[in-house]
Amino acid sequence: MNTNANAPTVKLSRTIERLVAGQATSDGAGVKLTRVLTNDLQQRLDPFLMLDAFGSDNPNDYIAGFPDHPHRGFETVTYMIAGRMLHRDSAGHEGLLENGGVQWMTAGKGVIHSEIPQQEDGVMEGFQLWLNLPGRDKMNPPWYRDFKNQDLPKLVTDQGVDVTIIAGSSHGVSGAVTRDATQALYLDVHMPAGARFAQSLPADHNVFVYVYRGALSIAGVAVPTQRMAILNNDAQADGLVIDATADAKFLLIAGKPLKEPIAQYGPFVMNTQAEIRQAIEDFRAGRLGEIA
Repeated sequence: MNTNANAPTVKLSRTIERLVAGQATSDGAGVKLTRVLTNDLQQRLDPFLMLDAFGSDNPNDYIAGFPDHPHRGFETVTYMIAGRMLHRDSAGHEGLLENGGVQWMTAGKGVIHSEIPQQEDGVMEGFQLWLNLPGRDKMNPPWYRDFKNQDLPKLVTDQGVDVTIIAGSSHGVSGAVTRDATQALYLDVHMPAGARFAQSLPADHNVFVYVYRGALSIAGVAVPTQRMAILNNDAQADGLVIDATADAKFLLIAGKPLKEPIAQYGPFVMNTQAEIRQAIEDFRAGRLGEIA
């Protein structure tokens, strides 16, 4: 845990372009969730493809989990706030995702995996983010890593703001994962009421904030619970300044856009329709999850 880390000086904060409420839906074997980053926002928030928020204390909303399903062409980042989920995949990886832990999986050329709750009652809450891969990396071998909560880099600012750094860096502290192509930043920030938090950000990166507890203010605009704020791309802005109007918890996610075509068919995300057809063919022929 780093305390009083190197606080950035943000001369001009980004402002809010719009607020998004998300859409209630279900996935897997009927897991209820809110799709915060939907398909129609993929180009605007490139390189991010999807953000799902799930949370319930009703086992019927989550107990069936996500049985075997394929992926190709992108990365999944699952962040578990509460609960226990077991991951198994066709590349031979297995891991138990628990409270505050992160599972980072690069599907690459293809993987078949399952995510099954390891509890029959209680609260299950978390997020799954889909991060695109550049075309040159979409057919790389799959990769997987589990991070327990105690292994994730953390810092506390001089205003008592707790920051968990899943990817990228904040206040001079490097996160658990770095990605050269997308330069992904993924922070979980917990703020006491009245505190201020600043984060330096490259002007050309796409940025959004998702509030999952409490409420915030960005450049004088309120962001309530369960809202995503998409931040304006201002060439003059050098970062983001956030004020907590109540005790608040939020995700701050940013990345360098790939500026490549996005072709998606369900769990496959490639650059062309021909590559999508190949992915479907490989899956039907049993080739997609092969280790070799």
